[in-house]
Formats: sequence, C-alpha cells, structure tokens
Amino acid sequence: MPGLTTHNTKLGGYEFYEKVLGSPKFIVAPMVEQSELAWRKLSRRYGAQVVYTPMINAKMFAEHKTKAYRDQQFNITEGEEGGPDDRPLIVQFCANDPDQLLTSAKIVEPYCDAVDINLGCPQDIARRGHYGSFLQDEWDLIYKLINTLHENLSVPVTAKFRVFPTGEKTVQYAKMLESAGAQILTCHGRTREQRGQKSGLADWEKIRAVKEAVSVPVFANGNVLYHSDIATCLAATGADAVMSAEGNLYNPAIFSFSLSQMPPPILPPPSEATTSRDPKSWHIETETGLHPAHTTLALEYLHIVRTQSTPTSNGAIKAHLFKLFRPALSRETDLRDKLGRMFVDKSKSKDEIVDKWEEVVKELDIRMRRDALKAEEEGKTLEELTSVVDPKTGFKVLPHWVAQPYVRPLPPDVAEAQKGIKNQDTQTQADTNATKIETTTDAEKVQEPSAANKRPSEQPLEADPDNSKRSKLDIDPDSTTSGTAATSTL
Repeated sequence: MPGLTTHNTKLGGYEFYEKVLGSPKFIVAPMVEQSELAWRKLSRRYGAQVVYTPMINAKMFAEHKTKAYRDQQFNITEGEEGGPDDRPLIVQFCANDPDQLLTSAKIVEPYCDAVDINLGCPQDIARRGHYGSFLQDEWDLIYKLINTLHENLSVPVTAKFRVFPTGEKTVQYAKMLESAGAQILTCHGRTREQRGQKSGLADWEKIRAVKEAVSVPVFANGNVLYHSDIATCLAATGADAVMSAEGNLYNPAIFSFSLSQMPPPILPPPSEATTSRDPKSWHIETETGLHPAHTTLALEYLHIVRTQSTPTSNGAIKAHLFKLFRPALSRETDLRDKLGRMFVDKSKSKDEIVDKWEEVVKELDIRMRRDALKAEEEGKTLEELTSVVDPKTGFKVLPHWVAQPYVRPLPPDVAEAQKGIKNQDTQTQADTNATKIETTTDAEKVQEPSAANKRPSEQPLEADPDNSKRSKLDIDPDSTTSGTAATSTL
C-alpha cells in the first residue's frame, strides 16, 4: 500500500534524529492550512529536510468515522501523504484527551515518521478548545498525553511548546516533557501571551537553557527571517535544527543559499507575453540567502497542485499567493483585488480551477519581469537593488519581484513591556544561582550528545551580526492561519 511504513524497531532521541530523519537542520513548522502536501513538496525542493503537517484536531479526527472528513485532514486514500515523496514527515495533533489522541495517532502511524503534540498554539480557538499552549499549566495531563503515545505507538512522539516567562520554569517544563517520552522537543522562544501584534522577540537564551537541560534533540523556533539567521540561531541556542514558520511562507527558499544548489523549477508553459529570458536580478542571491522571483515560486506551487492526486484547498492556495506576492500587491492593486475576489466554482475540474489561479499569477509575472528589466536597463547593480532600508524596522527591503520576509514593527508599549519581562527573568535566574537551588535529580542530569550527533549543515551558513534588531519586531508567530480559510478543495 503506497505510503505504508512498517516500523520494526522503534528508535528514540538522537538515534531517531540521525537514522530516520537524517540529522536535519532545516525544518518547516506545522501551520494551519499552510503546510499541506503541495507546499511541503515545494519546500523540500528548496532545501527543507523535515516537514510537519498542519495541526489536526485529534477529537474531531477520532470521532469522524467518514473517510471523506479524515481525508480532508490527512489524505490516506490517494497514497501521497506520507508516501515516498513526503518523507521525512511528522504529523501534528492538538488534543486534551489521551484516548482520543491515541485513536487518531494510530490511524496515521503507518504513514509518518513521528507524531507531534501541539503545546504551543496561543490562538483564541485553542483557548476555547482547551489545547495548545492553554494546557501548559496542566502538567499531569500533558504527561499523560505524551506518555500514552510513547507507550503505545510504533513511531516516536515529539512535542512543540512555548516558553514560560522565566527560564527556570521553562527548563522544568522541558524536562517533564522529556520524562513523559518526547523524543524531540521543539522550543518556540515566545510565551503564550506573545502573539499577533504582541509577538515581539523570541528568547533564544531560554531555548539554549532547554537544550542544555535535556538529552533529546531540540529544534529552535522563532526569529528566523533569512537563511543567514539560521547560523546565528544555531550558535546562540545550541539547537540541533531550526524550524521556520512565516519565514518559510514568505520565502519557501529560506533554507537555500544559492540557486545553483537547486534543481530547475518545474513550471507550466510561459505565457506568450512573458520574456524569453530571466532578467539578471530575477532571482537574487545575497548574504541573506536565496530570494527567487515570487511568481516563479507560485507557478511551481500551482504546477504541484495540478499534477498531484491529493486535493488542495482553495483557501490554502489563496493564502500562499497573498503571502508570496506581498511585496508586489501594494503596487499592483488591481491584481490584489482580483486575487481577493477569486471565486472558485466547485463544479469545474481541477485543471480549470488551477487555470484561473495561474491567470492572475502569469499577469503578475509579466509585470514583475517588466520592472526587473527596467532596473536592468537603467544599469542598477545588485548592491543598489538590495541596499534599501525600511526606516521603521531597520531591515533591508529587497526588490518587489522577489520573495522576502514580512517584518512588522512592534508597538512601542509592547516593546517596553517585553523589556520588563526580560529583566525580570534575568533577576530571577540570578537569585536562583545565588541561593544555589538544586532541582535536578540523578535521572534528570544532562546527557551531552557527542559531536558526531551534531553534524554541520550541508548549506553555507553565515551568522547575522545584527540579530539584536529582532527585539523590535513582530515576526514568525507560532500558529499561522490563512485568514481566508475555505472548505472547498481541488
């Protein structure tokens, strides 16, 4: 059966990280209706080494017995999700009931390499549903959720969580997750309260504290906008890998340093009006990494949607296009409006529906090539094109035809409040050290992984000395939603 995996020997910790996952450094986060199969395929083409599914509600997945509903969440019928071209893959669930979680996990167990529990979602829907970060004060329940899967699945269980205001409690929490059976911990360096316009800085020091306190692999999440940030993050946190959410959505090539490392894009036939050659600055390689033309990425994504058998929701497609095209749509307002008003007739075939999306993308492609050729004709150098700085954020703004991160300035009152939290955490840790409080039992003592377990990245990585700027920004939230959700698929 396509995609079916038989796990004869269950590995854990660094054995699992190395032998099953392949010692990855580049991880794509679980994102609601955004890390779907087609996007996972695109991300892998541009350097992602492990990808998570969108979060699945374990209660609904367990209670809905119909194949149609379950296939909307994780499509087993077509044999592509969790198949040979969709590995390594980790399936994420949110849950507050161990039995429902186990029932759901058992269904996907043969089609993934691990099952992850979402302990980080800070959104209001998680508060109402009593899951995600709103479980973080119920340690007994969390322990049981993890341990139930650890004891009953043939694949490992992992956990993704947010930090507490203090480093001490964050470390205690991480140790509890490990003792329950979590074989990989993904630490998002923001608290539950840091979301939306209040996201602010992810605290890499807390991630480092977690890494130094546990013996299982740790993935770092937060503050990664560019490829060059990856080395900075790994050095600052000591983490085994970096997980990207919004950075990946705005530029799925975030894990790539150079176009020469990538296979040629798989694209549909160009429109008649499209130039026969790419402008010199069409794909930009700078010290921040690779920034391909966003229309090239979009056309490649739509080609994947068209050619795979597994349906893709139109809400996911629209959300991806809006994020990719964000640098250009403020200029091309007619196409922004057309994209926003796009109506999908469910009676049409998949090819007809994809044709409608491609029509908008190809028109934008023509306009972006026009602008890139104009810059070329005016003799603008790469340095000139990449030296513009946004005064509100202090970050460079790249040409509007290439994929790039979206940086939102943090409101001043939130920035000041976050400084207070940071200072409080520092004082708390100092007091703890001064009184020599010892909370580590023999069973919890740190087991430092050997150097062989920490292979260097295969991609060129350069640290970003300006990482301090991230304290002023609202970037890379834990739970990414499309804002244009739709139930129709194609």
